This record gives sequence, structure tokens and C-alpha cells, in this order.
Amino acid sequence: MPEKFMEKERKALEKFLRREMPVIAGRMAQDHFQNNFRLGGFVNGRLHPWPKSKRLSSGGTGAAERKVLFKSIKYIPADYRVKISNDVVYAPIHNWGDTVHPAVTDTMRRWAWRQFYKSAGIRKNASKKTRASRLKEAAANPQAQMWKGLALTRKKKLSIRIPQRQFIGESEELNEKIEKKITEKIFNILTS
Repeated sequence: MPEKFMEKERKALEKFLRREMPVIAGRMAQDHFQNNFRLGGFVNGRLHPWPKSKRLSSGGTGAAERKVLFKSIKYIPADYRVKISNDVVYAPIHNWGDTVHPAVTDTMRRWAWRQFYKSAGIRKNASKKTRASRLKEAAANPQAQMWKGLALTRKKKLSIRIPQRQFIGESEELNEKIEKKITEKIFNILTS
């Protein structure tokens, strides 16, 4: 009889470690890494805050990239393991930091001019008087000046430094949470 009891426990442990734990650990990891976005930094031993972006310091409000990176964190469970990933093309650049060198194209210059006019508050159908006054105001607007600089640059390639804003990686807190959950579940299996 004890052999049958031990076999039942062994099968339950096997099932838990092979099938259930990867899903539990994956969900915990996904939640932990998405919470890094809410906290504005990476949690490993303590919160390591991300450097402030120029977009925020120049008055910009768009956070589309953050939302895409946040929503794209996923986990893929397999037997005895789980893979946490983010398939967004620029995710590694944000996670580890890098210098990128995009080519300055005519399309990019036109887009920069559109952004300049938008930042300066100049509409397409504005009168000459309104346009002139808005252009004077744009001289004091750092975001508008940045777009104007990009539109007028003679460079063929830009060099843009993207600082590290890690959101996925090894985390002491996450490892402790997963270890605690595994211990708790194994204890429940062995004592039930």
C-alpha cells in the first residue's frame, strides 16, 4: 500500500513539474516584468529606475512604444521549463541599450516637418499672420526645434544613443516568488 501511495505522489509531482509549474512560473514572470513598466524601472534586488526619456522632458506625451513593449511580453511553457520573450523588433535595444544609425531619408525629413508644425501649433490652413506668430513662438519650444533640426540636418545618417531600460532579465525577487510557489505546491502534493 505505501508503494501505491508513493507512486500516486510521484505522478502528481511529475505532472506538476512538467505541465503546471511552467505555466505558473511563466504567468508570474510575465506579471513581474509588466510591473517593471508600472514602476518605471527594473526590479532585481531593488528598483533600478530607467533614465528619463527626452520625449517626456520635452513635453511629449506619447507612450506608444512602452505600451507595445508591455503588451508583447509573453511566456511559452514547455515540459519542465518556460520561455519568457518579447518579439518586438526594438525590444532588445531597449532592454540592453544600444546606438542606432538610421538613414535620414526624404520621407523622414517630410515627417519631421509635419511634427515641427504640429509641435508649433501651426495648421495647414492658418493665415499668414497666425503662421508668423506661431513660428516666433516655436523658437522657444524645444520639441519643435528638435523636429526642425532633424528636418534641416545635412547628415545622411543619424547616431542615436538609446539608454538601457531593462524590463526582462534575471530577478532575485521573481526567483524567490517562484521558489516559494514551487515549495508550497510540492508541500501540498506531498501532504494531501
